[in-house]
Amino acid sequence: MLRSTLLLLGILLVFSGVAQAQKPSPGKGSISGAAVDSLTGKVLREASVSLLAARDSSYLTFTITDGDGQFVLRNVAAGRYQVLVTFLGYKSRLVPVQLTETAPTAQLGTLRLRAQSQTLGEVVVQQERAPVSLSGDTLAFSARAFKTQPNAAVEALLKKLPGVEVDRAGNIRAQGQAVSRVLVDGKPFFGDDPKMATRNLPADIIDQVQLFSQQSDQAAFSGIDDGTQQRTINLVTKRDKRRGYFGTNSAGAGTAGRYQARLGVNRFNNGRQISALGMANNINQQGFSSNGGPATSQPGPPANGPAGSSGGRVRVGGQGSRSGADSDNEQPNNILESGAVGLNYRDAWGKRAEVATSYLGSRSSEVTDQQSRRENATTAPTLPGETAAPLLTDQHLYARETTPSHRLNLRLDYKLDSLTTVRLTPFAAWQSPEQRRASEQQVSRGGTLLNQGQLRYTTGSTTLNGANNLLVMRKFAKEGRTLSANLNTVLNGQNEQTLNQATNTFFTTTEPPRSTELNQQLTESTGGQTNVLNLSYTEPVSLSRKLEGHYNLTHTQNQADRTVRDFTAATGRYDALNPLLSNRFDSRFVAQRAGLTLQTRRLRYTYGLGLDALQAGLRVRNQTADTTFNRRFTRLLPNALFTYNGSQNRTLRLTYRTRLNVPSAAQLQPVADNTNPLQVQRGNPALRPEYIHSLLTTYSQFNARNNRSVFVLLDAAQVQDRIVAATSFSAGGVQTTRPVNANGYRSVNGFLSLGQRLATHKINLNLTTNSNYTHGLSFVNDELNVAHSWNVGQGLSVNSSYNDQLEFGLSANVTYQQARYSLLPGQNTAYFTQTLTADAYYQLPAHFVLTTDLWLSNNTGRAAGYNQRVGLWNASLAKQFLANQQAEVKLQVYDLLNQNRSVVRNVTDTYLEDVRSRVLTRYVLLSLTYTLRKFGV
Repeated sequence: MLRSTLLLLGILLVFSGVAQAQKPSPGKGSISGAAVDSLTGKVLREASVSLLAARDSSYLTFTITDGDGQFVLRNVAAGRYQVLVTFLGYKSRLVPVQLTETAPTAQLGTLRLRAQSQTLGEVVVQQERAPVSLSGDTLAFSARAFKTQPNAAVEALLKKLPGVEVDRAGNIRAQGQAVSRVLVDGKPFFGDDPKMATRNLPADIIDQVQLFSQQSDQAAFSGIDDGTQQRTINLVTKRDKRRGYFGTNSAGAGTAGRYQARLGVNRFNNGRQISALGMANNINQQGFSSNGGPATSQPGPPANGPAGSSGGRVRVGGQGSRSGADSDNEQPNNILESGAVGLNYRDAWGKRAEVATSYLGSRSSEVTDQQSRRENATTAPTLPGETAAPLLTDQHLYARETTPSHRLNLRLDYKLDSLTTVRLTPFAAWQSPEQRRASEQQVSRGGTLLNQGQLRYTTGSTTLNGANNLLVMRKFAKEGRTLSANLNTVLNGQNEQTLNQATNTFFTTTEPPRSTELNQQLTESTGGQTNVLNLSYTEPVSLSRKLEGHYNLTHTQNQADRTVRDFTAATGRYDALNPLLSNRFDSRFVAQRAGLTLQTRRLRYTYGLGLDALQAGLRVRNQTADTTFNRRFTRLLPNALFTYNGSQNRTLRLTYRTRLNVPSAAQLQPVADNTNPLQVQRGNPALRPEYIHSLLTTYSQFNARNNRSVFVLLDAAQVQDRIVAATSFSAGGVQTTRPVNANGYRSVNGFLSLGQRLATHKINLNLTTNSNYTHGLSFVNDELNVAHSWNVGQGLSVNSSYNDQLEFGLSANVTYQQARYSLLPGQNTAYFTQTLTADAYYQLPAHFVLTTDLWLSNNTGRAAGYNQRVGLWNASLAKQFLANQQAEVKLQVYDLLNQNRSVVRNVTDTYLEDVRSRVLTRYVLLSLTYTLRKFGV
């Protein structure tokens, strides 16, 4: 507790110092002036004014002119500078300025900018671009103003931008919002995987980084905001770098058998882009994300679509599904060896067609070695004389999973004519995982041992996933009148064969221990298909108002065939059918939704109101038992949207949505899944869909005058017929869980991000505060258990390009979490998690480079043995050589202190769980890297 308080006070003191730094300093001056048209004398409002260092033209700070065309650059130290004034349609003006101790202020007077005209045949000369500029809702950063080290990747460039954060895993947040798409010249690069662009493209080919919120394709075309947006970064490449070859190639070997190799070659020829990537390592570098999602810009499943896949179970970790769980931090929980290859192609085929396609193939091997303690809320039944106490499950799990996978993305844009466009985006993925898992666990309550179990599990499966999105967009002669049709098809199938063997021993106070043996073979085939057709017609009612009529048809079909056979000792074969665990099952969901949306768009604000009527039917058929359940639903789905766009890039956005989530086939299937005989899962064919109300409020601002960004998010949800877990415990500690419906679930999430750039010190500061409250429900032995959980976290990050030799970053975070359970107050918990990270890059003489990074974590309030301090310190020394330092030899040490560990707490509506995993520890790696750069060919 004391350490938590001290760390929090330290963060507040640092931020207090930052706030003080923003006040005018007595030893610093200012530069002021005004911008006008050279001929008419008309003031130029919101012209970009940038302060650059005279020695290297590096970006220091930025402002814009006010309503009278005037500007002031404050807190400028003594020195030599250049002031760059730019305005669209005018020739830029560059003015040298020098401030001294005796003359700390400079008045530039009226700067007259000359309008730029262009005549046919005239040679266009590229002018200076402002480091930061605003155009509508797009914030653009000039990459030239944010210098990076030689051979740095785009990820290093993003870390230098005001208001942009990149964490250890490569995830990006901009003005507090998660970035989910990264485009290259406005087009997909390796589908929708952001890290493929940020970690594989070099920073020195980027001309501009554009940041904006992207709507779905259909919403962007119709002009009717549907409330779904993706925070997007567009990387605009330099014109002289759009023709040539580039890439990064490396190989390394180290102690403990560690190795890594990487191959990357890119061929850009203006609009044509071809990329080939390859990698192999056993140091937990995945190369690209493994979600396998389709590369479309659609917002996801429809509002009345299914809330889950057609089947399958969570395997890695052996803990089962953690739907709705809260994890206090994201740490590696396994050791990964992987190899991958990737191909990306983009080109225009004639004047009407443009194609972008990519292929990713990989083979990964994961080793998971975990110790965990789970504390379940439970009441009766209890043993004679025993009081109610939590059920404690201690488990040791060892698993090895090998997964070959392939995935293919394609996007084809074709213009039928000047008014009609067709977009086709198919996707296909194939996986064939094989897993071997062994676990030992014991369950106790109140200090009394209830059972012990050993599990051996071997499975092999083949999974096929496919999707296709067809979007037809038609404009009419009347401005604002559009018609679009979007057909989205999703296919999935899985064939699995599993050998499940377990030995369990049960203990009582009145009888001798009783042992049971399980030896079964499971064959399961699942499949599903979803088709969603969405029609939209827009009609302008006035210059500022549009009416949209839309119709949605959803059809989802899932089926599962599960056969379980017991081992027969007499025959030595798995030939005894187990009818209680075997089942043939299918479900069908059909929904029609129609409605109107009226949207008004003004200069500063937009608002829309809509109402949909939904009629749906859900049929669940158990073919084995020859029973059928039919459910019909009629719902009204209102929605509303309000957006206000103020000056200085201020945006307020409120979105209210309602939607229906249908239970998945796995939740509906009425058979037991006894993969772990001590933790049995069972479906419920009587489940009703969830009816969800959500209200999302966001406020964002980027003040160009003081380089300050603000982002606020408030997300609230209430769910009727929420699908929750109903868990029962036998006297022997066997847990059986099935999904049921319950009312009363609600949650509120809050997030605040403050970003500040201290120009004279080239420092980016980000202060983040996040909080969450959840009123969750579950049932334990048929009794209602209400879980109140909340957390609050405070974080601060600092990164700086101090000079050409030194770059550094520092971040700290303190999170406090509390959970309270109505059924068993003794299970209530409260704990702190504290993390600290630091990294530095230093350019030594003779092209030597020293880099180091440190990650510290401290856990308190956990179960015995899980309150651990973790310190991960890495360091490397590199020598760069050849022309432009294209080659590099690096010696790096991972986990210098040999203290790396992974300790995670999971909090759900039903249980608390602490998990400790074996991860990579100290090794030394020597590598050689060559960076290919050849442009203009």
